Amino acid sequence: MARTYNVVTYGCQMNVHDSERISGLLEQAGYVRAVPTDDTPDIVVFNTCAVRENADNRLYGNLGRLRPVKDKHPGMQIAVGGCLAQKDRGDIVRKAPWVDVVFGTHNIGALPVLLERARHNAAAEVEILESLDVFPSTLPTRRESTYAGWVSISVGCNNTCTFCIVPALRGKEKDRRPGDILSEVRALVDEGVLEVTLLGQNVNSYGVEFGDRYAFGKLLRACGDIDGLERVRFTSPHPKDFTDDVIAAMAETPNVCHSLHMPLQSGSDDVLRAMRRSYRSERYLGIIEKVRAAMPDAAITTDIIVGFPGETEADFQRTLDVVREARFSSAFTFQYSKRPGTPAATMDDQLPKQVVQERYERLITCVEEITWAENKRLVGETVEVLVAVGEGRKDERTGRMSGRARDGRLVHFATEAAGGESLAGQIRPGDIVHTAITYAAPHHLNADGVPVAHRRTRAGDAAEAGRSPRTPGVLLGLPTIGAPPVAPAPAAGCATH
Repeated sequence: MARTYNVVTYGCQMNVHDSERISGLLEQAGYVRAVPTDDTPDIVVFNTCAVRENADNRLYGNLGRLRPVKDKHPGMQIAVGGCLAQKDRGDIVRKAPWVDVVFGTHNIGALPVLLERARHNAAAEVEILESLDVFPSTLPTRRESTYAGWVSISVGCNNTCTFCIVPALRGKEKDRRPGDILSEVRALVDEGVLEVTLLGQNVNSYGVEFGDRYAFGKLLRACGDIDGLERVRFTSPHPKDFTDDVIAAMAETPNVCHSLHMPLQSGSDDVLRAMRRSYRSERYLGIIEKVRAAMPDAAITTDIIVGFPGETEADFQRTLDVVREARFSSAFTFQYSKRPGTPAATMDDQLPKQVVQERYERLITCVEEITWAENKRLVGETVEVLVAVGEGRKDERTGRMSGRARDGRLVHFATEAAGGESLAGQIRPGDIVHTAITYAAPHHLNADGVPVAHRRTRAGDAAEAGRSPRTPGVLLGLPTIGAPPVAPAPAAGCATH
């Protein structure tokens, strides 16, 4: 029987996409995904994050729980990859000697070979590279969604934010050529995918490697020429590199969604300076003003860190001021987490936990007041929703389905009316519905009437058939990984001569 695998992912969208590549590599090597009820797969891969301290705790806690399971199942293997593996390296095997493989952010493609070598040698294999051996998008990928796909346009980061360990773990920015990116997007659309998210640690600096500071805006416009691609998103931009041509491309390219995730981190110029974020609050708010002038319906989301070393009450109040002025539709809020190896970890004036917690709670209250008010403005409006899987935890109990509007907001919608009219059973993940919003909450919208329109899509057909897109890797003239493809059988006897 084929050996089974399970991939456990922590962290950002980049890690989620890397896990799709890990799955693609393992399936190319002959493994099959374990069913959800199988708690003893032959291989467990942890794709880790190192941005926050609790990621370390979660990993080592899960490794500890797996030790007795592995002891009872000879032949089971455990692999640890991702940012924490890049950071901790051989320490992982010293802390958890039952781990079989440790691999870093730069050599995902080596995983099948490392697993086989560890099994053959009956010893742990630790392989961490300092730079990419191949660009990750050359690797086979098992996509998790039939309707939405991640596409990396770059990896690594050239910024030096004092709180962030990512550049040390992902390396300097490496950009893909536009033609390779567009080839991957077209391959996904050919599989039925309707929505693509362009990924990079800093998408706005895309093109730095080949000397075109306007490359990202051009890339967005090029995506607008791909037939069948209905939605284009991107994450994350950096305010310091945000140019007016990107705003114009967003406004003028019909399939580019009017949603923008732009990290603020702090509203205090003093804190931004200490963070080594090379913009100030006035510059940040100026970008938002331009975005809304070009796209009044734009939904803007952000990241905010509370409790950075040296943050005063006045600094924190300035963050609240910027939040109120920016009117975010959503915000990912974090308490500052000291990460060894970053400049901020050794800064003076580390704040007491209780101070950080109290400010965090005030920030949450402020953000939710604003997001709720912004969502209430959509009550009565009809929105287009791309039906999703796993977005609504209460869907079975409420009789609703869920998806994302074009601006990225989460919408829970009914499929039948009180009078008996029903679309239940007809709407599939990947289909498009138009529905009227009847209720707003701080983090979601409800639509309690039957959708006013429903369009079946190829993505919905794939979901109904249980078919996930698989892309073999967009080649860049580099050698492929894994066994060579089987040659086709000769059509006739003379074909062999």
